[in-house]
Amino acid sequence: MAEAAVDRSSKSGLGPAGRPFSTFERLVAWRYLRARRKEAFISVIAGFSFVGIMLGVATLIIVMAVMNGFRTELVSRILGINGHMIVQPVDGPFTDYPDLASRLAGVPGVKMALPLVEGQVLASAQAGGSTGALVRGARAEDLTKLKTISDNIKSGDMVAFASGQGVLIGTRMADQLGLRVGDLITLTSPEGDITPMGVNPRIKSYKISGLFEIGMSEYDSSIIFMPLEEAQLYFNAEGLVQSIELFVDKPDDVDNLRPKVEAAAGRQIAITDWRQRNQTFFSALQVERNVMFMILTLIVLVAALNIISGLIMLVKDKGSDIAILRTMGASAGAIMRIFFMTGAAIGIVGTIGGVLLGVLVCVNIESVRQFFSWVSGTVLFNPQVYFLSQLPAEMDFSETMSIVVMALTLSFIATIFPAWRASRLDPVQALRYE
Repeated sequence: MAEAAVDRSSKSGLGPAGRPFSTFERLVAWRYLRARRKEAFISVIAGFSFVGIMLGVATLIIVMAVMNGFRTELVSRILGINGHMIVQPVDGPFTDYPDLASRLAGVPGVKMALPLVEGQVLASAQAGGSTGALVRGARAEDLTKLKTISDNIKSGDMVAFASGQGVLIGTRMADQLGLRVGDLITLTSPEGDITPMGVNPRIKSYKISGLFEIGMSEYDSSIIFMPLEEAQLYFNAEGLVQSIELFVDKPDDVDNLRPKVEAAAGRQIAITDWRQRNQTFFSALQVERNVMFMILTLIVLVAALNIISGLIMLVKDKGSDIAILRTMGASAGAIMRIFFMTGAAIGIVGTIGGVLLGVLVCVNIESVRQFFSWVSGTVLFNPQVYFLSQLPAEMDFSETMSIVVMALTLSFIATIFPAWRASRLDPVQALRYE
């Protein structure tokens, strides 16, 4: 009879012959996960653990995606209007800039060389209102190749600009000053004409040829593009440019291009790349991203601690059940696996739910932002503060997988101690007062 009992227990997964994670173990684990009236408090803790892991994983995915999208958009917008390498003169002004730009554009890996004249001005409208602006003088053929501008003309065109009779301004500047295509914008520069009475500010009005919208509020509200020859006259820089900006195929490869550019220039030049000009900004962005990841990981950690507390209470409540299973032939390993699966199920389901919620929010991130802006009655993610007109989100597969692995690892680790404690329970002690 004893041999038959052992044989039955072995076939059912209770004995040593039962394979790990057998059907019996899964059924008992699932039974312990189901809510009962007398175990309502334990079920509530399990529910909190599930919700905590789900929200933690979703929040991590959403925040990391927004940070990635924020960085990608800023890099594309900043580098879309600014050159990857800025070449400036050392031994004298760039008076031979047409030939020099042609030589630099011929360097393998350089897409375009853009000669520029820049200056700060006060822009104002005839109807009133004024704002500070940066005038960038560029050749029409170069600006046509700069797709960030030429492909984002929202109103008007570049015909008057190409003929040297008009300027291009951003849509935000136009809205701020109440200007439209065809209106006149008045520019005042402190670097004016020298007279016996001193330097008189130079004031001149230009017709607006077109309105561009890059999508980065700082540029859309402060940049004015002017024909190069007109900018040279306006800023008293006839026949020369202040710098030549180079746009390259691979922005991260500027270090390898530096000696080639210096050789092609054939004169002393100073080169500044995009990383040097924006080093502080992107370094701060990376630090913020890492700190946010560590802080939000604590949400998942707290949820994992809830799993520990819930399982420990479940083990105490199921002490008699564990003792009966042990007396029927269940091994310590089987008991440990039962409670391990009970806790791991919470972590796995919570992680899957968090991934689905995170992906759903990331796909509809702009709609979510507009909804909460409408509910709160305030502007969330103000373009004037964050530079971008829309909230970006860019999910990275490897990063998402690392979040999933981290959440599952914490969940599994959290189940080990309660499961081990359950396996060490003495059946005699558990049944003594039953």
